[in-house]
Amino acid sequence: MNQKPRKIVVIGGGTGTYTVLSALKKYDVNLSAVVSMCDDGGSTGRLRDEYGVLPPGDIRRSLIALSSDDTYLRKLFEFRFAGGKFAGHNFGNLFLTALEKVSGNFHEAVKTAARILDVKGNVYPVTLDDIRLFAELESGEIISGETNIDIPKHNPDLKIKKIFIKPMAKSNPDAVKAILNADLIVIGPGDLYTSVLPNFLVSGISEAVLKSKARKVYICNLMTKNGETNNFSVRDFVEEIQEYGKGLKLNYVFVNTKAPSSQRLLKYAKQKAELVSLSRNFRHPGLLTGNLITQGGLVRHDMKRLGAAIMKIC
Repeated sequence: MNQKPRKIVVIGGGTGTYTVLSALKKYDVNLSAVVSMCDDGGSTGRLRDEYGVLPPGDIRRSLIALSSDDTYLRKLFEFRFAGGKFAGHNFGNLFLTALEKVSGNFHEAVKTAARILDVKGNVYPVTLDDIRLFAELESGEIISGETNIDIPKHNPDLKIKKIFIKPMAKSNPDAVKAILNADLIVIGPGDLYTSVLPNFLVSGISEAVLKSKARKVYICNLMTKNGETNNFSVRDFVEEIQEYGKGLKLNYVFVNTKAPSSQRLLKYAKQKAELVSLSRNFRHPGLLTGNLITQGGLVRHDMKRLGAAIMKIC
């Protein structure tokens, strides 16, 4: 008797979710992405301000990750204008904006784009409400907007005390359904306070993850980020996931233990970013360690290694 493909839900946003989806789409699994909707920088921010649409950027990345590799439309959706009035805009963002205006519904726009791109799986905005992300620093200062948290204009040495969204948002019912029916839930990697945790601020998401019988996996970041996770160890990342997940118990925690060359780390040192350390006193029954990084260039998760590691527990 043939076993049905495992249902895997990836929760996050940005390049981290793109990497995980790309790593898993070659396997015989049923993939869904639940994507943060707080992005307000760059092309996405301009489209939100000028046209009053929901943020297309992270949704576009997930659609591209799950699209057929050989489709010309994939390249088209990744194309970014270099000059003129559209300078800085990504074609995929513009296309999703137009689809939302035509359909009158962002959810339908995403579904239509998925069909056009021949997407393997599903991409769900975590909410269909228009929300903004805020961070309260340890000084009491409130930072408004995802991009201002992501690229700090304030003192980046100040710790983030908490993040919150305004207005309060309802979860996308399709996202909740996917989480409840999942066999495996993969959280991260990605910018902790601007890509991963904002999903858990949406009403109903933490509750769905807790209620789901799926095994829960957290893929820890490789590098810290100046202004967000300065000096964070694996323990710090895990504790924040558990707190915003309202006591979420992780079955597995993936941690890279292969140190990149000092040459590769030079660029990160200039950005005040460090390799995330695994402190000796951190204990977790599902801790999985190993070489999860690419061999050269930027310090990124290697798609083949990451995909194989996830499938071993799936």
